[in-house]
Amino acid sequence: MKNAILFLTTIIGLTLQAQEIASIERYSASTEEYEIEYDTIKNRKGEVLKEIIVTGNKPPKPICVSRSGIKPMDLPQSVQVIGSEIIAQQQAIRLSDVIKNVNGVYVGSARGGAQESFWSRGYEMSNNNMLKNGFRYNAGSIPEVSSLERVEFLKGSSALLFGNVTPGGILNMVTKTPQFTKGGEINIQAGSYAFYKPSIDFYGPINKSIAYRFTGSYENSESFRDVVKNERIYYNPSFLFDISDKTQITVQGDYLSADWTPDFGTGIIGKEILDLPRNNYYGALWSTGNTKSSSASALLNHDFNKNWKLSFNTSYQNYDRRSKSTAQLSDLDAYTTRGDWKRGLTQSNNKERIFGDQFSIQGIFNTGTIKHQIFTGLDYENSLAIAHTYTFFDAAGNTKTTEDTAINLFNYDLSTQSTVAPFDSRATQIVNTDSQRFGAYFQDLISLTDKFKVLAGIRWSWIESEASTYKETLVNKFQTVAPENNVPTIAAKTLDNAFSPKVGLVYQPTKDITIFSSYSNSFTPNTSGTTVDLKPVQASIIDQYEAGIKTDFWRGILCTNVTVYQISNSNLVQTAQYKADGSANTDTSLKVLSGATRSKGIEIDLTARPTEGFNINAGYSHNDMRFVNTTVAVGNSIEGDRVARTPANTANLSFFYTLQTGKLKGLAVGAIGNYIGNRIAGWNNRYIDDTINPGTLIIQDREVPVDGYATIDLSLGYSWKKLSLLCKLSNITNELNYTVHENYSANPIAPRQVLTSLKYIF
Repeated sequence: MKNAILFLTTIIGLTLQAQEIASIERYSASTEEYEIEYDTIKNRKGEVLKEIIVTGNKPPKPICVSRSGIKPMDLPQSVQVIGSEIIAQQQAIRLSDVIKNVNGVYVGSARGGAQESFWSRGYEMSNNNMLKNGFRYNAGSIPEVSSLERVEFLKGSSALLFGNVTPGGILNMVTKTPQFTKGGEINIQAGSYAFYKPSIDFYGPINKSIAYRFTGSYENSESFRDVVKNERIYYNPSFLFDISDKTQITVQGDYLSADWTPDFGTGIIGKEILDLPRNNYYGALWSTGNTKSSSASALLNHDFNKNWKLSFNTSYQNYDRRSKSTAQLSDLDAYTTRGDWKRGLTQSNNKERIFGDQFSIQGIFNTGTIKHQIFTGLDYENSLAIAHTYTFFDAAGNTKTTEDTAINLFNYDLSTQSTVAPFDSRATQIVNTDSQRFGAYFQDLISLTDKFKVLAGIRWSWIESEASTYKETLVNKFQTVAPENNVPTIAAKTLDNAFSPKVGLVYQPTKDITIFSSYSNSFTPNTSGTTVDLKPVQASIIDQYEAGIKTDFWRGILCTNVTVYQISNSNLVQTAQYKADGSANTDTSLKVLSGATRSKGIEIDLTARPTEGFNINAGYSHNDMRFVNTTVAVGNSIEGDRVARTPANTANLSFFYTLQTGKLKGLAVGAIGNYIGNRIAGWNNRYIDDTINPGTLIIQDREVPVDGYATIDLSLGYSWKKLSLLCKLSNITNELNYTVHENYSANPIAPRQVLTSLKYIF
């Protein structure tokens, strides 16, 4: 209630506006840029400003995540952008709702309800591949969607611009920015399971040189899962300083606080996900979780002239996630009675502080008849990750096992469970990992003719990391020294550096068609284990080949993309088969770069806007990612196995249409269908010791098969003047399936639900 009152107070305060400025946005065909003219409106008695609306299909602007200012049709890789209009029509609550519109990108796991993990082309889009306004975003939190202007997906390798990112693709969330046009909206969403979420978006000028924007939201909801609740509050203020015709500074910050209930889903016995009621919650009633995430950034753009531009971007991010709960429902086949489970205890306190700078220069010039569009720059990041390890104690102060009271999943009764944690705990170890990253890059889009272009570039990346471990010490049986008060043990620094080249060929037979091919590589540091000579393991270099065809007809009315790719990691880190002396090795900390994986597939995308107010998105992808070379050693995966959590097929189809004329003007209808194919959950199979015949390795079967599934959402709405009402029925067939994190946290997808949105536009 306190947060709700604070949020409503903010809404009231932001209704005070200083000055009105109207703007007309124009597209300049000669410069391929948008121009804005401003006209101050004097507040004269009886004077009325008539509203003028100019519509039409505008050429797409360069996407932010490409950073280089290159138009999407000139990029030799697949690009997809989901704008705020579709996000609003879809009534997206989570980022996982938005990615239903993106072909080949899918939710891999929900990890206890704390976060959503996304995958593309067989690779997880982890912390390195999740960006917000161009900076790395800690994926341990569930980001807020209400402040997003668009979500950009740059598929394939982006190591040239972002360093050690996995080759599946980059996801960039772009928040709404200030405008010199006064406006805004208040939106209230309500739906099934006591879901309630008001949000606001106000923007306008402070004077002729400064504009502001403020978005915010408050969410309070229960869940189709018993006991599970969410409460979130979010603020996103931003300011635009129009220093001159050539210089602009954008300053923004955001803050998110989320209280959530840890939920590791249903149980797995062996390879079977149990057929239990979707709503059943098996965690302890005292389970709690909180995530706080905040950031501040400043972007300086300066145009020297129409051909040369300088950008400087700086950002600071603070992430803090804490939870206390019972853990995953795994190893249930170890018990005599089917369904018995001793709930493991878990407590976490993970923090990260990230500071980053980006400096870049864009330039266009000619050498004879050849046009060059260069992009070069430097970036730096420093992060400090802090992880706590907890020890549990009983009421008498004795060390407690890491298991809570045993239950049986088939006769579990919530009414008999305690709401008070049956243990005390304290942090007995703290690990601080200090990492620094530096990169320098140069890229040139060379237009040999109007039809033939070459994109070539290279990046040098340097990464250094050092871990300091603080442990609790015992003075006597009654006294201890806390970890933070002890001298740390400092591990040897790890250092990785690599060159990441990229070259692409572009052929444009017409201005609406692009045929492209490209080669690039990326690298993944290997931070665990050593070589058999006890030296650091070098980074894995991953090669990617891609080819495709893009079309963009009639300025965005119909866009298509067909891409084929192959991603090869020919030096995958594996457990060494032999020790340095030549004897057989069973120590999984001894590594060698001897394995290989290969991901290959095809992606087909279609985006259409046949008329004003009508949006269509469709796509299909096929991916085959397998271990193609592994050695027979303890802990290694099995050659030929498909990589876990990578469906062979995914597909999506959506449309949203709002009538623009006639008696039913303002009526909106829409639907979105999403398909995720068969996949393997849990872990991949691996080699283990045979305890019966020591020295003989056997295969441990750890894969959990999960069937494919499809969901369909329908929406219907109506807009009248400044009011709009939109209703959505999601998962209309009440499909039941799961997202599974590794060998645990089998979380069922949401059942059929209703969501209603009421919006007032200023």
